[in-house]
Amino acid sequence: MDETDILSRIHSLVDEEHALRDSAEHTDETRARMNKLEADLDQLWDLLRQRRAKRQYDENPDEAQPRPEPQVESYLQ
Repeated sequence: MDETDILSRIHSLVDEEHALRDSAEHTDETRARMNKLEADLDQLWDLLRQRRAKRQYDENPDEAQPRPEPQVESYLQ
């Protein structure tokens, strides 16, 4: 997955998240989906940062791999 694909996926997930947040219906299913979207977004942002760091240090950005959700979710912001 290259940066264009990652950014496209990020934008798609953000659009879905905004639509869910703007809806009047906030069921357990909706909240679960929003939690999943947030986790997926965190993983994608992390992958994008990895790729950019590798490129910055003259490494192959294609070697960047998505990190497990628990690892990404435990990062301090």
